Order: sequence, then structure tokens, then C-alpha cells
Amino acid sequence: MTELENENRKMREPLEAARKELEELRRKAENFEKTKALYEKTKSQLKNCEADFKNSKWEYEVLLQRFEIIQKERDDLYNKFIKAINEVQQKSSLKNLLLEKKLSTLADSLEKKEAQLNEVLSASNLDPASLSVVTRKLEEVLDAKNTSIRDLQYELARVCKAHNDILRTYEAKLRQFGIPIEEIGFKPLESAVAGQQLGRGVAGLVTSPP
Repeated sequence: MTELENENRKMREPLEAARKELEELRRKAENFEKTKALYEKTKSQLKNCEADFKNSKWEYEVLLQRFEIIQKERDDLYNKFIKAINEVQQKSSLKNLLLEKKLSTLADSLEKKEAQLNEVLSASNLDPASLSVVTRKLEEVLDAKNTSIRDLQYELARVCKAHNDILRTYEAKLRQFGIPIEEIGFKPLESAVAGQQLGRGVAGLVTSPP
């Protein structure tokens, strides 16, 4: 009986060892499958990431090209704005100067003629009827000259307002493109004539001359 038990024990021990080894192999096989599945999943994710990276890189290059094109268009538009506003300023300033000179010359001429006529009237011995006729003619001439002066004042104000309206339009466009107008140095036209500021007023309003 003891011999049989010893024989069974000898057979049981290798069998138990084989069972444990089998369990260990099964556990390792399960871990391997899990690791393999994780590897395949990670590999797939990496492949997707590489594809996303390529797409993002392509989109970045496309956006960069578009940005460079838009930036060039913005710079070209900015240069056109500067050139256009400088031309407008030069033309408006010249016309403004010519109108002011013409207005000043007309006013001086009117003052001289009025003084000369007053001297002639003072030195002459005209009868009241003749003096009345001359005075009426003089008033008509003065009224015509004053009308011309008012027309020139109105034209001067209109030129100033037109220039300033264009200037405000350009400034608004430049602000839309984020360009600081303070650095450009655009200035509105102003002309003081007969104690009035022309080209200014509420909303830059210019009305018909009185």
C-alpha cells in the first residue's frame, strides 16, 4: 500500500507541476493577446494621427498661402489709399489756395473801387438826383461783387467739405483694415474767410450761400 501511495505521489507531483505550468502559459497567452490588441489599437491610432498631421500640415500651408495673398492685397490696397488720399489732398489744397487767392483779390479790388468811388463822389458837386443815380449804380455794383464773394465763399466751403468727406471715407476704410490713421497724418482742410470756418460745421454741412 505504501508503495502504491509513493507511486501515486510521484505521478501527482509532475501532473501538478504540469497543471501549474499550463495555467501560467494560459495567463501569459491572455496577456499576450491583450498586449497584441493594445498594440494593434495603438498602431491604428498612430496611423490616424499621422494622417491628421498630414492633413493639418496641408491645411496650414494652404492657410499660410491665403494669408500671404490677403496680406499682399491689404498692403496694395493700403498703398493705393495713401496714393489716392495724397492726390486728393494736393488737388484740394491747390484748388483751395486758388479760391482763397481769388476771393482775397476780389475783396481787395472791391475795397479799392469802393474807396475810389467814395473819393469821386466826395470831390464832385453832383445834384441830389444825379447823386441818387450814381449811388444806386454803386450799390448795384457792390451787391454784384458781394454776391460773387459769397459764391466764392460757398465754393471754397464746398471744396473743403468734399475733401473732408473723402478723407473720412478713407479713414473709415483704413480702420476696417486695422491701419492706424494717426501715423499717416491726414488733416482736414480749413479755410477762415470773413471770420468763418469753411468746410466745417454740424456734420460738415454746407448750405447754399445766402
